[in-house]
Amino acid sequence: MRFLIVRTDIRTAGETDITAAWACGNRLRDETTRPEPRRQVVHADDRDAALLLARALATVGAVRSGKQRVKVLPLGDPGYGPAGTDWPGT
Repeated sequence: MRFLIVRTDIRTAGETDITAAWACGNRLRDETTRPEPRRQVVHADDRDAALLLARALATVGAVRSGKQRVKVLPLGDPGYGPAGTDWPGT
């Protein structure tokens, strides 16, 4: 299975955004409608390689200071993930 490793900027949320999301029961950050800006994208062929690349990207100063984040996304099988039963470690 292939994986996508993405380093993104974290969008800051103002107090009005937080209040509106809380009052309406909406999500503050919804990646499906408004994804965070991507800084770097890398592909990996297996989970171990993806996690190794993610650890390397996590050493970037902006990630360590909380301005950016690293995400590892499985590609291919839609049943593979937290909602599926094949997620490693669950």
